[in-house]
Amino acid sequence: MLIGKAGAARTSISTADAASLTVRGRDLCGDLMGRLSFTEYFHLLVTGREPTGTQRFFLDLLLVAIAEHGLVPTNQAARMTYAADPAALQAAVAAGILGCGSVVLGTTEACGKFLIQTRARTAGGADLESLVTEIRDAGGRVPGFGHPLHKPVDPRAQRIMALAEERGAAGPHLALARHAEAVVPRVWGKPLPMNVSLPIAAVLLDLDFPPAILKGIPILARTASLLAHLAEESERPIGFLMAAAAEEAIGYDPAPDA
Repeated sequence: MLIGKAGAARTSISTADAASLTVRGRDLCGDLMGRLSFTEYFHLLVTGREPTGTQRFFLDLLLVAIAEHGLVPTNQAARMTYAADPAALQAAVAAGILGCGSVVLGTTEACGKFLIQTRARTAGGADLESLVTEIRDAGGRVPGFGHPLHKPVDPRAQRIMALAEERGAAGPHLALARHAEAVVPRVWGKPLPMNVSLPIAAVLLDLDFPPAILKGIPILARTASLLAHLAEESERPIGFLMAAAAEEAIGYDPAPDA
């Protein structure tokens, strides 16, 4: 039984023979190697198009913005996995990437869905404040708002938006994010800083990046950071120290008698 969409078994990404490799219709060795940066190559791989100068600039910017944030859960998981098996670098990287979820690192995807859906509803006449109030009253949260450390603003978010506006890359999704930046704290009745995930999604959407792959930006960026942490772990190990600190910090609470 086939699962998923039926169709011709084809790929448009790459092919190879004994003498050559072709990627997105271009000769890998004779054209792409030595001409494209990795960021440009990534854009070509994902979209099938080489990026414009503006697309390349902001893709670089966003990858730099989200790659590293200290000893966050993804980096801790990778370092402790590496400590347990230094021969399995790939397993340690995978352990970190598996932490790219709906709470930490992976919220760019949720932000993209919020921007697309909200833009469609406001274009149909809905009011943003009413939509945000609807989310609050249903017990939900607007993705891209709040941060445990960066208060009253997330400097990364502000830098992304400022550069997008300065360079003429700000489109309707970033305008909606700016509007939400004022509306969400007002509806919740307390300060709620916009975090880096919402402008990342907004800029990518405004620059015609595929919505389905928005989460790929933090995944790709964090992979580079995980490798840095694992390189350091191999020379200055702290994985078992972090595990020991968890043992000391977490108390034991025996289950009550049945």
